[in-house]
Amino acid sequence: MEKIITIKYGELSTKKDNRNFFIKILNNNIAKVLGDKALVTYDFGRMFIKVNDNYFDEVINKLQKVFGIHEIVVAYKLSNKDLDSIKNNLLELLNDKEFKTFKVEVKRSDKNYPLNSVELSKELGSFILKSIPNLKVDVHNPEMLINVEVRLNEILIYFNGLKGLGGYPVSSLGKGILMLSGGIDSPVAGYLAIKRGMKLEAIYFESPPHTSEAALDKVKKLAQKLAVYNNDIKLHIINFTEIQEAIYKNIPKEYLITIMRRMMYRISAIVASRINAKVIVNGESIGQVASQTLTSMSVINEVVSIPVIRPVACFDKLEIIDIAKKIDTFETSILPYEDCCTIFVPEHPVINPDKTKAREYEKLINFEEMIYKAVKERKVITISQNDELEYQDLL
Repeated sequence: MEKIITIKYGELSTKKDNRNFFIKILNNNIAKVLGDKALVTYDFGRMFIKVNDNYFDEVINKLQKVFGIHEIVVAYKLSNKDLDSIKNNLLELLNDKEFKTFKVEVKRSDKNYPLNSVELSKELGSFILKSIPNLKVDVHNPEMLINVEVRLNEILIYFNGLKGLGGYPVSSLGKGILMLSGGIDSPVAGYLAIKRGMKLEAIYFESPPHTSEAALDKVKKLAQKLAVYNNDIKLHIINFTEIQEAIYKNIPKEYLITIMRRMMYRISAIVASRINAKVIVNGESIGQVASQTLTSMSVINEVVSIPVIRPVACFDKLEIIDIAKKIDTFETSILPYEDCCTIFVPEHPVINPDKTKAREYEKLINFEEMIYKAVKERKVITISQNDELEYQDLL
């Protein structure tokens, strides 16, 4: 009996002619994450990972953070497909497990095997009942689900599996740029975008001396949390001070946030075009703040032609917080360091801005030249999930 890890594809199995494309990317992503700790092979229906027992738990932990995996199971491979061999090995595996109810599920891809799925399931179920006292069959809610797969060259036996993250493999559906602030919402939006197969780079707007080095450090830490799922992440750091001060000095107070967000969108779109990102991703949630009413979103969105994806747009704050805690970004996000979106906030920002007014107010500042300078002088760093961030050395 050989102990291996088996990956089930789930949603990827629905891709028909494109399935192999997604599976190849998943294979590459897993190989990159696991490095030399495992040997990964795959076929159309399953992926198999051979790993030294010393690394088993570590490998499973890493696999639970890889998008595109439906289920992770520890399986036992038998090269002898004889019925007695299956029974004896199954009994050996069950002897150290505690359960009172069970169910046997058989899948038979080898159609030449002498027993069909129903017949083999009955044979094994009857054998278990005779061999282990005080057990009962429960086909609806068993404590122990016993899976047996009859494949062309081997038998696979496995039990209750571990749920994977699902979604699509990272990079399978192209690149996006995430507007990453230090708040709760944008890292969650990034996580959800990665889940749908995007490879993300991130953009952060700093405004020294109005925003602190601690605020930048916080964003780097959030980027590192996302790198766990994104493999690594490039962070584009934009110096927004000149633009933000010009807005503050020249624009009516109630329109400060509207004009500021329009500038951020313009810059994000330019950077996106330079890195071949197809969409902008952000953490806007409908109605949460003044700039996130439907009217505000429309006025702000008009300055770019690139699609803007808002994964948490219809989530309430508690739902977003739940995901932030799950992905371990919440405690970092609530650290009390202000970013560009929280400084210079007017007492009464406009919640239904007028597009014509926004365009007229923007004529009061020479924003095109400042935007060009901000993009040209941006700093770019690559953050890995394994980096020990020494912030003073990164910039």
